Amino acid sequence: MQTKLLVGTSKGLVIFSNINDAWKIDSIEFVGLPVSLVYVDDRANTWWIALSHRHWGEKLHYSENEGRNWQEVVAPSYSNYSFKSDKPASLKKIWSMQHAGINRSGALWVGTEPGGLFYSDDNGKNFHLIESLWNHPSRLDSNQWFGAGKDSPFIHSIVLDPRDSNHVYVGVSCAGVFETVDGGKNWHAKNNGLVAAYLPNPKAEVGHDPHRILVCPTQPDTIWQQNHCGIFRTTNGGDVWENVSGKGGFPKYGFALVIDENDPNAAWVIPAQSDEQRIPVDLRLAVCKTTDGGENWSFTSQGLPQANTFDLVLRHSFVKTENTLAFGTNNGNLYLSDDNGNTWKTISQNLAMVNYLAFS
Repeated sequence: MQTKLLVGTSKGLVIFSNINDAWKIDSIEFVGLPVSLVYVDDRANTWWIALSHRHWGEKLHYSENEGRNWQEVVAPSYSNYSFKSDKPASLKKIWSMQHAGINRSGALWVGTEPGGLFYSDDNGKNFHLIESLWNHPSRLDSNQWFGAGKDSPFIHSIVLDPRDSNHVYVGVSCAGVFETVDGGKNWHAKNNGLVAAYLPNPKAEVGHDPHRILVCPTQPDTIWQQNHCGIFRTTNGGDVWENVSGKGGFPKYGFALVIDENDPNAAWVIPAQSDEQRIPVDLRLAVCKTTDGGENWSFTSQGLPQANTFDLVLRHSFVKTENTLAFGTNNGNLYLSDDNGNTWKTISQNLAMVNYLAFS
């Protein structure tokens, strides 16, 4: 059972502890600073956070004793790299982190904005840019990789195949899903079946906008994504994606997604009204669930506000472990369910914008 909930907010890292089924604030770290990433490396329960300083840029810290002490490492750097031929690249934000395999102690993947993937084999002491993805022909064509409401693309999801440490997927907004089967030496797009309604060619090979990508640990050929243009699922490792959005368009648009650790057919999303109106559908906060691979969706709102709520749940602000789910909102509200998402309770309504959640 997980006893810690790490909440990365725009004003610090808030650590909740579960004591006798009551979640209470244990400590607040990096008070007043915007936390852009929270990652728990479960190989040794190492906590990682990234900070987005307005004046000093991105900072990266880790703790080996559950937040009692923190150490800083040098953040990934784009020194001597260009985003376009006439524009030097620079680190804008650290979006994602994933350990590189149980058999690779201290090895880490890091996804960033402007669309670069970094690798470290020494627990973050040194990072190097994966040039094979940075120089991918589809990225060099400025019409295929582009920012989703930003000046440049960003890598927000890194998915490791638990059977093979050389097999990795990344999710890029906006470009799509890319796969390597040789540890990053070569990459190819895996977007067949996705729809990019905002492009002249909605079925283009590259240019898609996945919001969140997750793999089922027990059946890794099953991968889910909450996409800008719907909810998609593949059961063949990304060879073909199927649109499993709800009938009638609910649920469809959103950012947040969690899936079951054992059941490849079970997933939860928190829908938003649309890309133009990023608010809860009908101003009612609801969590949608499927247990049959997206064929049917049900929703629950018990314990959640049902009128005049403007909460938006960002892509990394929804987490699940066993039967416990939690999500935080842009308005600083934090909700938790300990019965697989059937009912919800309020943990806090006094936080700053919630950017990231992680159980430990």
